[in-house]
Amino acid sequence: MSNAPLIGIVAGEKSGDILGAGLISALREIYPDAEFVGVGGPDMIALGFNSLVDMERISVMGFVEPLGRLPELYALKKRLRELYVKRRPLVFIGIDYPVFNLKLEEELKINNIKTVHYVSPSLWAYREKRIHKVKRAVDLMLTLFPFETPVYTQHGVDVKCVGHPLADTIGFEDNKLSSREQFGLNLDDDVVALMPGSRSGEIKRLAPVFLAAAMESLTQCPQLKFLIPTSSAANKAQIDALLREESIMPGEKFILVDDSHAAISAADLVVLSSGTATLEVLLLRRPMIVGYKLAAITFAIASRLVKIPYVALPNLLAGRQLVPEYIQHDLTAKKIGEGIVGHMTGAEDHEALMRDFEQIHKSLRLDASSAAAQAVAALIEKDSSQ
Repeated sequence: MSNAPLIGIVAGEKSGDILGAGLISALREIYPDAEFVGVGGPDMIALGFNSLVDMERISVMGFVEPLGRLPELYALKKRLRELYVKRRPLVFIGIDYPVFNLKLEEELKINNIKTVHYVSPSLWAYREKRIHKVKRAVDLMLTLFPFETPVYTQHGVDVKCVGHPLADTIGFEDNKLSSREQFGLNLDDDVVALMPGSRSGEIKRLAPVFLAAAMESLTQCPQLKFLIPTSSAANKAQIDALLREESIMPGEKFILVDDSHAAISAADLVVLSSGTATLEVLLLRRPMIVGYKLAAITFAIASRLVKIPYVALPNLLAGRQLVPEYIQHDLTAKKIGEGIVGHMTGAEDHEALMRDFEQIHKSLRLDASSAAAQAVAALIEKDSSQ
């Protein structure tokens, strides 16, 4: 068994893998000999992280969807708890994935292992009573956005807003020309990026609507070209199948690409699923239309609990509606298609929107990975002499 100091981390999805990689890099500056063990994705693994299982095995969302994985998730939690209790990590860091991580954190904290949760659960949106569970489970909460911190301060939970790493890595320059060259597009092309999500369920629910909207918009704007980024071979195969169902052949009008960042940068407008990608679109300063659709049972439960007026991050960060968002039954090909045509025909002025995006960008540019690592180190060193 290694004598190197151990730091436990569990990330449950792609966005958490990105955050975890940034955090590991920053923590290595402080603890160069540390060993990182738990669950992570390819970005974390590339930095030497030891992932005990494939992260895709636990990457499920919603209230109902995880039920089929419960035995596997329980077994993994037990395995991780036993490993950490035996090896006594300096700290355990749960990155997002709150249902799994908060339970594990609570069990580790009972065993006097320091715990950090990175990315606030949506207590500000629903389930505020969960603050008591968080307080039992977490020694330190690291939030990405300023509006998330008050609930923790009010309930005596140690909290620090570290900003978002994307705001640090994405600059203020516009790379539309170079991104278009990457895909063989001209600067004067009218380009829309379609991003129905990275999970199979999201793609199944959103892609048909987005594709139908694209086809509708082509009847009025036949010059449009659509970029569809895919994040994996499985994603690409699923999109290919859906295109065939709509009798759409990938080619000059519908172009599948493997670089979502460049696709956003190349676009005049982005139509996408609600989630972290909306922040990337904001930071790259592109107008967007946001769609959000859950499995029917999950939505029925969530609609009774959610108490906020918006789901799209740009709207939450601004405290008002900056970008259009269409939720569940309101998400139709007609409405999305009308939004595409309205934008591409110059019916809306986006100068004020771009100024709002830039202001939000600056407010989130806090050197997040370094700030998070410093906060974790401060917790590790706290009371270390006792």
